Amino acid sequence: MPEIGTILLAAGRGTRFGPEPKLLVPLDGKPLVRHAAEAALGAGPRPVVVVLGAHADAVRAALDGLELIRVANPDYAAGLATSLRAGIRALPASCAAAVVVLGDMPRVTAAHIDRLVAAFADGEPAAVVPVQDGRSGNPVLLNLRRLGAEIANLRGDHGAGPLLRGRTDVLEIPGDAATGLDIDTPAALAALT
Repeated sequence: MPEIGTILLAAGRGTRFGPEPKLLVPLDGKPLVRHAAEAALGAGPRPVVVVLGAHADAVRAALDGLELIRVANPDYAAGLATSLRAGIRALPASCAAAVVVLGDMPRVTAAHIDRLVAAFADGEPAAVVPVQDGRSGNPVLLNLRRLGAEIANLRGDHGAGPLLRGRTDVLEIPGDAATGLDIDTPAALAALT
């Protein structure tokens, strides 16, 4: 089995949510970002790297006590691509792939992550993506051996999605409500409670 790490993206400003940092908003008694971190730590891939940025000190405090590698992304304002690259740089060079988990997806579980890994082990595609009703979701698994150079050139406020469009070596697996739900607005959060 190839070595696989996890990258938890938690550096963004979350401006669509409003003035309060969305990753710190409580759901079921804990901050959104802690839900994502605990799911990542409950799954198999190690190490788990969390990329910090806009609200670094507060997010760090929300994740206190968890066995995470914390990495600062001073360029977070330049977009999500900078955080993805920072997370990959923090993984050991021996990692063949990385599961990318978003900090604003509180219903993703360790089982979602482990399903990506199991699917990757059977053929090592360029990526493994959960899809529900024709829509790609998250988390995703990226094959760093196949995509590493392209990811290094990503710019802007998007992840690897543009690199994956049209590729024939991306494995789609069934997604569900959790893999399609990220919290971008107070209304989205209210719908969960």
